[in-house]
Amino acid sequence: MTDTLSPKTARRIALSAQGFGRTSPAAPGRKHVRDLVRRLGVVQIDSVNVVTRTHYLPAFSRLGDYPREALEVEAWGSRRGLFEYWGHEASLLPMELQPLLRWRMARAEAGEMWTGLSRFGRERRDYIDGVLKEIERRGPVTGADFNDAPRGAPGWWEWSDGKRALEWLFWAGLITTKTRRGFERVYDLTERALPRRIVDTPTPDEADAQRELVRIAARALGVATAADLRDYFRLPLADAKARVAELVEAGELTPVAVKGWRQAAYLAAGARTPRKVTGAALLSPFDNLIWTRDRTERLFGTRVRLEIYTPAHKRTHGYYVLPFLEDEAITARVDLKSDRQAGVLRVQAAWREPDATTETPARLAAELRRMAGWLGLESVEVAGKGDLADALESATSS
Repeated sequence: MTDTLSPKTARRIALSAQGFGRTSPAAPGRKHVRDLVRRLGVVQIDSVNVVTRTHYLPAFSRLGDYPREALEVEAWGSRRGLFEYWGHEASLLPMELQPLLRWRMARAEAGEMWTGLSRFGRERRDYIDGVLKEIERRGPVTGADFNDAPRGAPGWWEWSDGKRALEWLFWAGLITTKTRRGFERVYDLTERALPRRIVDTPTPDEADAQRELVRIAARALGVATAADLRDYFRLPLADAKARVAELVEAGELTPVAVKGWRQAAYLAAGARTPRKVTGAALLSPFDNLIWTRDRTERLFGTRVRLEIYTPAHKRTHGYYVLPFLEDEAITARVDLKSDRQAGVLRVQAAWREPDATTETPARLAAELRRMAGWLGLESVEVAGKGDLADALESATSS
């Protein structure tokens, strides 16, 4: 017989697996950041810097006011514990996962990548090999070192051949990010950029590597459908289906039903079921907890959509909207902007969700003030847009 979980139980399992409901450390630092990324398995990178870049936010949501430099040292310092690759999207991942993704790198080198890059690899392999030799000779490089784009190219999508070559080599695992200058990648040969202990780790069998990635995804999700498990590391459909079945057979995933979920679900071995989850957190729109929109609706009954790429006049909630997690529910969402020149965290819109309570404005205001301080901003200012704006403005100014 398959066990059945209530929606509330599934939500608590998922929140616990993602690191919510725990007491924040008194002085979170580099070790806490490293341990958190290991728990999550992957943290998405995105260049949008309206509030702060998204890879800084998951640690703030779970650890509190940690120094952002702790993540930077872990990601791009000389003795780092993270590396960059295509994990979910562009991602930071624990260094020890690099061998588990070599099958993806090998497939990419064989042509399984973005259609345009795949075609470029077939048509310009001699040029790509030349770029690789130049990196081997010269040492670390940036995209600017290979900037042969035509003068006045109209947009970021007008990649130069040098940029395409670097991205192809990165996807194929032949080069990787050594560090960043600002937000610009500095590339080097993978064997020079990564620790020798990682470079010398034998490459696991493809199926073994994928199984371990599904295990990591299952631990990070707690309870999940096969589609959720597949999406976490963007595994191929047939491979993910086979790996999930193997882990069920091995007793590492337990099939369960969740009331209200159309698809079958799987419970990770050792998943915790807390009696309750407490705390407050502003969530990046790219946070692991909510990046799969269908899963977010199943867990929270809330429709969360990314509107960054939606024309302004068609947006419902705003440009860079952060849902507010209040204990076990998403109770609000806010469209935020860091006005660094004025020293203000601007709430451009604030919206109430069905699970909002009378405490929501005060708890959200407290979290906004905490975020402002973490970002080095002096105050929070609320605009008048949204059905929660007036109450939030009052709570923020009190």
